[in-house]
Amino acid sequence: MSKRRNHDAGFKARVALEAVKGERTVSELAAEFGVHSTMIHQWKKALLEGAWDIFERGSKKKAELDEETVRSLHAKIGELAVANDFLSRKLKPWTGKRGAG
Repeated sequence: MSKRRNHDAGFKARVALEAVKGERTVSELAAEFGVHSTMIHQWKKALLEGAWDIFERGSKKKAELDEETVRSLHAKIGELAVANDFLSRKLKPWTGKRGAG
């Protein structure tokens, strides 16, 4: 059984662009790049479906989290920092000092 390989986005884009060019067949590309032709078809489809996003006006991405969520997460981080500090102070008597030895 062969091991699955994870290809980075740059590799996928390069192979998909070669497929879009149409200068070589998908079978030739599969042999050259060492991937299955089905993967090349999937990457080509993803490239063609997502290319419009690059040219969309106001190319700035919308914030994924709203302000309320960010505030809530900052509050949680504060709570965890306080708890961590408290626990680390309570744990010191049991851990003792570690000296170079």
